[in-house]
Amino acid sequence: MIIPPRTDRKTLWLTLLLVSLSVLLLLSAILWSRTRPVEMHDLHLAAGEKLKCVSYAPYHRPGQTPLEIDTRIDREQIAADLAALSKITDCVRLYSVDQGLDQVPELARPLGMKVLLGAWIGYEKSRNARELEHAIALANANTDVVRALIVGNEVLLRRERTEDEMRELIRHAKAQAKVPVTYADVWEFWTRHDGLAAEVDFVTVHILPFWEDEPVDIELALAHVAETRRHVGEHFTGKHILIGETGWPSAGRQREESTPSRVNQARYVREFVHRAHAEGWDYNLIEAIDQPWKRKLEGTVGGYWGMLEAANLTAKFPLAGPVAERDSLFGPIGGALIGGVLTLLLAATGRRTHCLRVGALTATGALGGVVAVLHWEHAHVAYRDALEWILLGGVGALAGLLPLTLARWYGESIPASGMAGRTLWQTERLRSKAASLGMLRGLLLFAAAVAALLLWVDPRYRDFPTLLYLVPAVVFGVTGWWRNGTTRRERTCAAVIAVGVIARWSTEPANAQAIAWLVVGLALALPPLFVRTHQDEQR
Repeated sequence: MIIPPRTDRKTLWLTLLLVSLSVLLLLSAILWSRTRPVEMHDLHLAAGEKLKCVSYAPYHRPGQTPLEIDTRIDREQIAADLAALSKITDCVRLYSVDQGLDQVPELARPLGMKVLLGAWIGYEKSRNARELEHAIALANANTDVVRALIVGNEVLLRRERTEDEMRELIRHAKAQAKVPVTYADVWEFWTRHDGLAAEVDFVTVHILPFWEDEPVDIELALAHVAETRRHVGEHFTGKHILIGETGWPSAGRQREESTPSRVNQARYVREFVHRAHAEGWDYNLIEAIDQPWKRKLEGTVGGYWGMLEAANLTAKFPLAGPVAERDSLFGPIGGALIGGVLTLLLAATGRRTHCLRVGALTATGALGGVVAVLHWEHAHVAYRDALEWILLGGVGALAGLLPLTLARWYGESIPASGMAGRTLWQTERLRSKAASLGMLRGLLLFAAAVAALLLWVDPRYRDFPTLLYLVPAVVFGVTGWWRNGTTRRERTCAAVIAVGVIARWSTEPANAQAIAWLVVGLALALPPLFVRTHQDEQR
């Protein structure tokens, strides 16, 4: 690393100060706005009235997942879950009767709750047969509790069975069951396979604005549901329609104009339930409790469709009154103070303690502290296993240390005048620091290139990693223009980043998360792409 002339150094530190302060102020404004209560429609249910039905899966405690065949949920947990849910609804929908879920009808009875009993249908025919027979027997033994038997969930959507195969399974269930029988799938697949309607007692459709092929903004979500419900009702004239799944996620990746958030989830549920009760729609909300295990299949957003928190079964939002996205700013403020103070101490005790340099590095450190807290919050929501904690947490740690490293080392590297007047030990020490900074820059560019590539080619269930690379984008996006050399490896990574973020943004240009990722990616990529390489200098 070469120190620029004194005039250029002042420009560098002034630029870094202004950029860091600008990003810090923008981030502060966004965070502040997320603490502001948002007014929305209050949901006032009639005396004794509750939500008609909610999807229930008991896999909300650490380590619990239906993906492990040996999982079994104990009776006490299911009883506690149903007791909590009985305060908001008189009905739960199940998707399987395996892994302890066959205990639900018995435990729901004393609570006065009904059950939409589900038989899971998948690829394995023998397992399907066992599941269906178990579900039929359970429904017949609990006809006072079981409202209906749902034979399969989105099987046609997943292409795990054909329409003819589903018809045979439904006919078998109808011949044996003493309760009404239905099949559940997204509304488009019901209309494509409308011949199945003759086989079921009622049609169960899923209407999820967030997951539509063309995602729907929260402003238009309820109108979309109402129009889809009208279309389905007309398509299946004479059949009772159950909206088997509808809801909105509270966290995760934005899909075009569909933004997951606590406020949007509260708004959707309140407005939908009000409209459903006014119109007389039969419905089931997805879902009762957050399901962290779903992050394995659907990314962060998959785990946060619940109305209750996974950890303590408390409601995410009230049914009346304003709702805010964040409860407080104590964490980010504390992070800013710690990051700013640590960077100030390191910058002020170095050999180059010019006020402009110290101010720029302190602002960068404060920004790094805020981002570190936000990244820690996001990690608890998004990271799914030890590997992600190690890899992504490692990148976050490197990014968080960058302002401190910059404060201690940047400006002590090789001066433009060379090594004249320095001892061999001083020379080697400075070269070591320059190499360490170069290695840190290279690692972060490589990690960002991998992230950009993955998000480009496989975006559906991946979060935008903007927080991970925001501080490196500020630091390298400024200091990179004052370097007089960059390696071909860095330039290659930068090219991948630039192509990846532009390609990702171009497919969803209205997505605020995609725009933020575009800006961060270009800030990282442009300096290496336009600064001369060492090979160029030698020509």
